Amino acid sequence: MLTVACVFAGLAALVHVYIFWLEALAFDTAGRKAFQLSADDAVVMKPWAFNQGFYNLFLAIGTAVGIAVMGSNRDAGVALVIFGTGSMMTAAVVLISSSREQLRGALAQGTFPAIALLSLAIWAWT
Repeated sequence: MLTVACVFAGLAALVHVYIFWLEALAFDTAGRKAFQLSADDAVVMKPWAFNQGFYNLFLAIGTAVGIAVMGSNRDAGVALVIFGTGSMMTAAVVLISSSREQLRGALAQGTFPAIALLSLAIWAWT
């Protein structure tokens, strides 16, 4: 189950790198379309999205480092993966609790982390 957890944590990290790209690098084009924003709203939200994009990148990096060190220091790797995927999943919960219209985004952002955490829990208790 640890391998399954690492696979899903890796997928979660990749999703968050993509979200970083949408929010920080391609916000005026693909990001605006993905978030269904008008041009006027995008101008106002761009600084926020840029910051939010880096938040997502840092979670992805922390999770990836956790996966990378899993072989040499399993405790540290597990801790980093739990922190990264736990933050991703709880951010998805916050997103859906703020607006039911954000269900699709919350599922995209939170499903892989939730599966990784569930897999880690099963691994820990078996």
